[in-house]
Amino acid sequence: MTKKEVLVLEDLLGTNKKIAADIRKQLSQKGILSVNLMSSPGAGKTTLLESIAERLSTVYKMAVIEGDIETERDADRIRRKGIPAWQILTGGACHLEAKMVGRLFPEIPADLDFLFIENVGNLVCPASFDLGENIRCVLLSTPEGDDKPKKYPKAFTTSDWLIVTKTDLVPPLPFDIQKAIREAKEVNPSLQTFTVSALEGKGVDTLVEQLIAALDELRKNDA
Repeated sequence: MTKKEVLVLEDLLGTNKKIAADIRKQLSQKGILSVNLMSSPGAGKTTLLESIAERLSTVYKMAVIEGDIETERDADRIRRKGIPAWQILTGGACHLEAKMVGRLFPEIPADLDFLFIENVGNLVCPASFDLGENIRCVLLSTPEGDDKPKKYPKAFTTSDWLIVTKTDLVPPLPFDIQKAIREAKEVNPSLQTFTVSALEGKGVDTLVEQLIAALDELRKNDA
């Protein structure tokens, strides 16, 4: 990478960081907890959000920003659950940026409790871009293999929570859940970890309890 390319990248990341900080401040002042979900394609982000919506939406107000290269399929799935959803189409870009999220601010209700951002499926690029979230989650699905934390460390070192998904497939899949968690904690000891099967509902209640606790903490700190 040339010096000029490095300077351009640093400028891009610096601008993104400033926009993200402003987004986080505005959402926090409104008492809205923002959660960024990162993972490889097909790790189960949308299915998990559907399962979370079934548990949260009876008491809390939530909305979802979906990031994809093409189609509104994921946003449509969320809308069918009765949850407001906005689709950001990147047209080829492998990640969302804070400015993309910021453009949606005029449409985001001020009385939300939770704003979830489903990033473009990718374990590399999204790890470099803060979106103004309070909690960054990295999902690791059992079909991917349990070696990903060491192969794609930045996705794990920049995250707050690790959510191992599709645990209903173990066995027969040869995925060692404890190994994956152990290696993730070796690259980021502060990771809070969860194991879920969104299709079967296993572990989702615990995850939702922690989301509610994080919301309460946010509002207590900003009171």
